[in-house]
Amino acid sequence: ARGMGKPCVSGCGSIRVDYGRGTMSIGSRTFKTGDVITIDGSLGQVLAGRMPMIEPKLSGEFGTLMGWADSVRKLGVRVNADTPEDARTAIKFGGEGIGLCRTEHMFFEETRIRTVREMILAEDEQARRAALSKLLPMQRADFVELFEIMKGLPVTIRLLDPPLHEFLPHTQAEIEEVARAMNTDPRRLADRARDLAEFNPMLGFRGCRLAIAYPEIAEMQSRAIFEAAVEAGKRTGKAVGLEVMVPLIATRAEFDLVKARIDATAQSVMKETGTRLGYQVGTMIELPRACLMAGDIAKTAEFFSFGTNDLTQTTYGISRDDAAGFLGIYIAKGILPIDPFISIDRDGVGELVKIGVARGRKTRPSIKVGICGEHGGDPASVAFCHEIGLDYVSCSPYRVPIARLAAAQAALGKAISSQA
Repeated sequence: ARGMGKPCVSGCGSIRVDYGRGTMSIGSRTFKTGDVITIDGSLGQVLAGRMPMIEPKLSGEFGTLMGWADSVRKLGVRVNADTPEDARTAIKFGGEGIGLCRTEHMFFEETRIRTVREMILAEDEQARRAALSKLLPMQRADFVELFEIMKGLPVTIRLLDPPLHEFLPHTQAEIEEVARAMNTDPRRLADRARDLAEFNPMLGFRGCRLAIAYPEIAEMQSRAIFEAAVEAGKRTGKAVGLEVMVPLIATRAEFDLVKARIDATAQSVMKETGTRLGYQVGTMIELPRACLMAGDIAKTAEFFSFGTNDLTQTTYGISRDDAAGFLGIYIAKGILPIDPFISIDRDGVGELVKIGVARGRKTRPSIKVGICGEHGGDPASVAFCHEIGLDYVSCSPYRVPIARLAAAQAALGKAISSQA
C-alpha cells in the first residue's frame, strides 16, 4: 500500500464483512456498499464519513530541512519501485536510485497475466520459451522507462521471486481462458495447476529455485534487462547503473548457477548490440543460512541487499500475512516490544544482518550492502543500519523523506555521542 501511495490499516480483526448483503459491521455500527469511510494509515484509524483533507506540499522550508539532512547523513536512500510512477515519485522525494525493483509486479496486468500463466503451466521447455518470448518485449519496455527516469542512478532489479501459485488461475473460467490460448484441454491444465500447488509456498518453489529449475525464465528477464539498458543508454546518453539481484539464496552454488546464466546473456546482448555494459550481479540475503554463509557467497556476489521482511519471517518462523492475529497479544503482554515487521529486531534479525555484513566484507571489503525491506523507512531501523555501516537503505517512495531525515539524525546522534 505504501508503494502505491495508498493509506492502509491492517489487522482489523473485529470488522465483519457480509459479501452477500454488501455490508461491513464493527461493534454496533453497520456500513453499506456506497457509504463513505476515511482511512488514516499513519494513525491506524478507520473513520466514519468523509474527513477534510489537505494536499501535502513540499514547501521551501521542507527543502531546506532536507538539504541539512542530506549534508550530514552517511546512508544512501533508495526506493523500492516497480513502476514508472514509483520511480518519478522517488525522484520527487529525493531518492538516490532504486534499491529494489520487483519484476513480478509487472506481470499482474490483465493482458500479461494470461501469458505468465501460459509460461507457468507449460509442460516442457519449448512451450515455456514460446510464452516467455511474448513477455520479453513487455519487460524490456518496462525497464527502458525505469532506466530513463533514473538517468544513470543505480537500479537494482530482482529476478522473479514469488511462488508460482500467486500467478496460477483459480477459477474454471480462468483455466479455460488459458487453455484456449495454449490450445490445450482445460482438464489437463487443471491437473497441471494441481501438480504445482504447495502446502507452504512461501518456503517452497520460489526465488532462485525458479531460475535453477527453469533457467529460461532467468535468461528472458536478463535479456530484457540488458537490452533495455542498451536502449536507455542511447536515449539518455548516460550509462545505466545496473545491478541484477538473485533472490532467496541459501548457498553459493545456487548463486553461481544463476549468475552464470546472467553473465552469458549479458555477453550475448553486448555482442549483438556492439555496446559495452557495466553491471553487477548480487543477491538478496533473506535466509538465516545466507547470513551465516555470507563470507562464502561474497566470493562471487558483488553486492548484498538484506530482504528484512523475509529474513524476519524465516528467523521468527512467523508468517507476516498471518501475524496480526497474535502479535498484538505478544506486544500487550510484553513478550515483544514492537511488531518485528515494523521495526527491526536488533537482537535476533539484526544480529544476523551484522554477521552477514561482517563476513561478506571480510571476503570482499568493497562489497556494497543495503537493506530493501519495509524496515528501510522506519527511523529506528534506519538508525540501526547506520550503526552497523550499511551503504544504503531502500524504502517505499513515500517514506523517502522520513528515511533521509532518520539517516541524518542517526549520523548526528553518533557524532554527538562520540564527542561526549
